[in-house]
Amino acid sequence: MTDKAHLEALRKKYAAASGGDIFDPHFREVAQAQFTGSDRRKWPFAGIPTLLDAPCRLDAQELEDFGGLDIALIGVPMDLGVTNRNGSRFGPRALRTMERIGPYDHVLRCAPLSRARIADIGDVPMQSRYDLAQCHADIEAFYKRLVKAGVRPLSVGGDHSISSSILKAVGEREPVGMIHIDAHCDTAGPYEGAKFQHGGPFRLAVLDGVLDPRRTIQIGIRGGAEYLWEFSYESGMTVIHAEEIGEASLPGIIARARQIVGDGPTYISFDIDSVDPGFAPGTGTPEVGGLQPREVLQLLRGLQGLNIVGGDVVEVAPQYDSTTNTAHIAAQVLHTILCLMV
Repeated sequence: MTDKAHLEALRKKYAAASGGDIFDPHFREVAQAQFTGSDRRKWPFAGIPTLLDAPCRLDAQELEDFGGLDIALIGVPMDLGVTNRNGSRFGPRALRTMERIGPYDHVLRCAPLSRARIADIGDVPMQSRYDLAQCHADIEAFYKRLVKAGVRPLSVGGDHSISSSILKAVGEREPVGMIHIDAHCDTAGPYEGAKFQHGGPFRLAVLDGVLDPRRTIQIGIRGGAEYLWEFSYESGMTVIHAEEIGEASLPGIIARARQIVGDGPTYISFDIDSVDPGFAPGTGTPEVGGLQPREVLQLLRGLQGLNIVGGDVVEVAPQYDSTTNTAHIAAQVLHTILCLMV
């Protein structure tokens, strides 16, 4: 360094400082929640894994007020509604094992776990691993308890069918708008005698009166199932295909999403198959030509300030991805949605 005075100033400030000594007021506030003592923080590979390394509060499920939480992180390990490859029942467990997600989002300038009462409260208790309809009854009842207690849910599935029963709780008092990022619109009808299947949760939600289709935008849509999605168009949903998305178009799509949902209560539903399988192969219905992780994060970060009342991340089937990249991307998306919620 040729500027000796600058070097001496840096030495004076930092030569004897530890890694935990942070001088910028904003960064120091974040760091104080992470460090114990001067430079010691939790090992990412040790302890009991939880979603986003949030406090574990399994006891909250037994309390009427869920322990006074603002936001509950919840696993929904159920994939009886899949069309093709199963395995997303292991999604919550896979995301819990992802280390080094958070605690800070440098774009949103947010460390969510230090800004609200947030905990991983475990998985939705379900009575039968074999009965799809019973699982949905259990999901609906659980989330209605949660919403009644004033707790906003952020969930990890499981297959996408879970969203319809979550929305029956979140949208019970007032239909919500939705920002839906996916390869598929998921607005098909019942098949083979089953109304609960992962290709149709949002038709159910609209017909149940808990989702406002005119305040719904579906982003990243592509693939050979387009002919199944007429309900999206008929009901007034806005559909943005994957081919419309790029670095130049993202600001306009973000602005359109914000205009569509407005300032009313809004739900975010993210299916990992929205991401191109070159990045995220661990899912049951991969579709080539999808979004890049950076595009997904840019899109989500552009939603800051909206009235987000809940969200989910679904369809991670970790056994199809030996790299764990799929679960890692999903966990980062989960953290970003959590930032939006606080």
